[in-house]
Amino acid sequence: MTPLVSEPILLLLALAVVIVAVLGFLLWKAQYTRRVRQETIQRSVAVTTGKVYEQLVPYLPDFPFNPKDVRFLGSPVDFVVFDGLSEGDLRRIVFVEVKTGTADLSTRERRVKDTVLNRHVAWEELRLPSEPPTSRTA
Repeated sequence: MTPLVSEPILLLLALAVVIVAVLGFLLWKAQYTRRVRQETIQRSVAVTTGKVYEQLVPYLPDFPFNPKDVRFLGSPVDFVVFDGLSEGDLRRIVFVEVKTGTADLSTRERRVKDTVLNRHVAWEELRLPSEPPTSRTA
């Protein structure tokens, strides 16, 4: 029985299919890589913008506290406000987390919020010796 198509033609056809598949994969990979890089850049810009914005919040007109009373932490919450301290009348201490848009609190931020709201907050004073320790040489 004679084949309908000769072996060299089948080989060329298989090679063409492989080349098309490889080229298709390379094209998909290039597009996917470009999209992932663009998304990464957009996220990075959003994070950087958020960090800059956090630093500026105390100086915006609608910020409800005196900027002199604000101390930036950044993590796990953005600010601690010693409300009234600059006027000599400390009324309260407020933990402030700044969010934009529909952003939710992270698990760590939620834990801090819950701890503060449950009044599990304490004061501790650490006293150090007035003389720094001297190093001993052997």
